[in-house]
Amino acid sequence: MTATNATFERQELKRCDVYRVGGRLGGDSSAEFEGALKQSMDAGTYNLVLNLSAVTFISSAALRVLVNTAKECRSTLHRGDLRLAETPDAVQKVLKLAGLDELFKQFESESEAVGSF
Repeated sequence: MTATNATFERQELKRCDVYRVGGRLGGDSSAEFEGALKQSMDAGTYNLVLNLSAVTFISSAALRVLVNTAKECRSTLHRGDLRLAETPDAVQKVLKLAGLDELFKQFESESEAVGSF
């Protein structure tokens, strides 16, 4: 899936779904970002890894998508999780400023994140 300046590539694995996200995650792409992640949840997969290595910008709207998706995945009904991999420094700073850095398990590599499930 693609939006104005964002890309979302989904890979279905045995343990989880991996999303390789790139570009600018702004307000104009947050609905499509949410829709992409919802595809996995609609298919019954609640273990998600987001590889953010190619993300250049993240807005408050995209942060809301991350928080709501993590909340849905972690619900007692689903018992899954949303994990972040290869998060760029700029995105790390935004997560920290928003007080969300402790909300997500973060991994230096995609394979580590997948292996954590």
